[in-house]
Amino acid sequence: IENYTMEGRTYRYYGQEAPLYPFGYGLSYTTFQYRDLVLSPPALPICANLSVSVVLENMGQRDGEEVVQLYLRWEQSSVPVPRWQLVAFRRVAVPAGRETKLSFQVAAEQRAVWAQDWRLEPGTFTLFAGGQQPGQQTRAPSVVLSARFTVSGTARPLRVC
Repeated sequence: IENYTMEGRTYRYYGQEAPLYPFGYGLSYTTFQYRDLVLSPPALPICANLSVSVVLENMGQRDGEEVVQLYLRWEQSSVPVPRWQLVAFRRVAVPAGRETKLSFQVAAEQRAVWAQDWRLEPGTFTLFAGGQQPGQQTRAPSVVLSARFTVSGTARPLRVC
């Protein structure tokens, strides 16, 4: 094998073509609504972790479980990266008509890119939160929230942080 790129070989690198059954695919007997996506801090140093919170509300008449998914997208990178990368997920049971606030940590190493070594790079990133992948077509209505954050500093190997 001479070509080790993942482009065209895994759903993370398919470009505009969507996978047949993406992560989190499935149906529910209730409806969920996402709101109040908060990234803290919205501008962070290159080696810092990102805190994320989002509110999940069960809008339906039945108790239900939702798999809350967080995806990260690099807006500009020095090397090829996936369209987005799953950085956290959690299965949450929410009673009918109730809501819950969820908190996540996105570690600095989850922003690392491979360039002969794992490196952290400054720039702008978009974080997505919802019950499915960004842009996924589903039969049941679902909203994926997004928010941008910036990373400042100079690029450096991950092992230095």
